[in-house]
Amino acid sequence: MSSMPHVSPSDPAEVVLGVDTHKDVHVAAVLTTLGVLLATCTFPTTAVGYRQLLAWARGFGAVHRAGVECTGSYGAALARYLSAETITVIEVNRGDRGERRRRGKTDTLDAETAARAVLSGRATAIAKSGDGQVEMLRMFKLAKASAIKSRSQAINQLKAILVRAEPELRESMTSLRNPALFRRCAELTVSDPHNPMGAAALTLRLLARRILALTDEIDELNICITNAIQSHAPQLLNR
Repeated sequence: MSSMPHVSPSDPAEVVLGVDTHKDVHVAAVLTTLGVLLATCTFPTTAVGYRQLLAWARGFGAVHRAGVECTGSYGAALARYLSAETITVIEVNRGDRGERRRRGKTDTLDAETAARAVLSGRATAIAKSGDGQVEMLRMFKLAKASAIKSRSQAINQLKAILVRAEPELRESMTSLRNPALFRRCAELTVSDPHNPMGAAALTLRLLARRILALTDEIDELNICITNAIQSHAPQLLNR
């Protein structure tokens, strides 16, 4: 809910929008170009919420600039939406800690501070769009890094199990290199998982199949990353 009465200007004077971003809600503030706070309001982080936020801000005047916190995380989707609406989105860092302690930490104050940072020129960095080829590549790399970490963990676990396994199971795999080792373990038969040897065989099989699945996932992501770089090299190099 707005903390101040809605003020409708008689002319389309410019106003500046500031947004303190969070996971579930964004808190917005609108200032005149003279630095007068007109209103603050909270909106949900949904497509409807973004539209409501912009419509609310435009109710006070023409919105050409917006200071948004965390445009690389909580504010990324809002920044994309505002940019698509031809609004210049400026990345605003979290407020000075000393100032926040002196004035008291509130979301409405942070939103106001974001708008003032734009108005004063203290914040000038245009937020990255976070869309198109760069965002696509970022997602692929994020998924690949996660898959690599999970595969490394599974490989370490498999080898730890193999070291402690019964000689009959361990010795048949001693000379195998990793790819062949993983395939052999993935094909193990388990007659009785309720004894140490059977439990080891079952665990090795499950871990090996996980490793192979993650390897396929990493290979697929490598292809996607390579294709993205080759197809959009000029755009990516300009970032």
